[in-house]
Amino acid sequence: MALTAEQQQEIDTARATEGRTRRPTVAGLEAMLFQAIPVLDHGFVRVIDYMGDDAAIVQAARVSYGRGTRAANEDRGLIRYLMRHRHSTPFEMCEIKYHVKLPIFVARQWIRHRTANVNEYSARYSILDREFYIPGPDHLAAQSVVNRQGRGDILEGEEAARVLDLLREDATRNYDHYLEMLNEDDDGKARDPGRQGLARELARMNLTLNAYTQWYWKTDLHNLLHFLSLRADAHAQYEIRVYAEAMLDTVKAWVPMAFDAFRDYRLGAVTLSAQMMGIVKRMLGGEAVTQEASGLSKREWRELMATLGRDAG
Repeated sequence: MALTAEQQQEIDTARATEGRTRRPTVAGLEAMLFQAIPVLDHGFVRVIDYMGDDAAIVQAARVSYGRGTRAANEDRGLIRYLMRHRHSTPFEMCEIKYHVKLPIFVARQWIRHRTANVNEYSARYSILDREFYIPGPDHLAAQSVVNRQGRGDILEGEEAARVLDLLREDATRNYDHYLEMLNEDDDGKARDPGRQGLARELARMNLTLNAYTQWYWKTDLHNLLHFLSLRADAHAQYEIRVYAEAMLDTVKAWVPMAFDAFRDYRLGAVTLSAQMMGIVKRMLGGEAVTQEASGLSKREWRELMATLGRDAG
């Protein structure tokens, strides 16, 4: 994927100053800086900058200076304790900045996480590229009949082909009209020198939500992990989940101790209500608890049984 002149300048500047910093750096993440990780058909995630490392988390927790003489296994144990007991402020000492290219509809879902500094590509000043997200056949699904915000069975045959045709046709037609209203062609030249063209801030409203936008997204590690706990979850929408999964790789390279704790206590863990814990204890005591006798709603009961790997019936 070709980089813009501005993106190449960022890389050149970083290379020119390489080895001249006195701040802590992480070799694994340094190797990933400015490298675009492909996501979906035209998107990417790349790390632009970062501050802090696992040692910064430990330092903040101990309110001390320097790395000290403690062994690595003690630092790992402290980080795991902080994660396990949800002591969040030490994780806020680390920050990271990403450059992300993503479909507009994914960006509108993503921005609901109001815990980051965001600067988005402005279609008021610039013209968006002719790039659209088109789902692959494996992700073209019908509406779920049990989940209002989820997907059901995969569409197949003529219905799937027709949906893909509509997505491509609508995106292409609307983009053609977008350029027509701007009085520009794909090379940025005026179609008709005698016309002014519509303002960019108005013409953009005709674009489809699968058009791509870009932004810089800067956040601290605590809020990043919260974002990833929701968006890297198997229940998250596929199109945002793949971005979260790409970001997980960067977190693993950046703060490996914190990543391991996050994987164990957040990604691979479940939360049970006090009522659910009571039911589990009753089951361990040998009682045959039913949904009717549990005090849980049918949905809560199904979730608990799924967590325990049991039949909800």
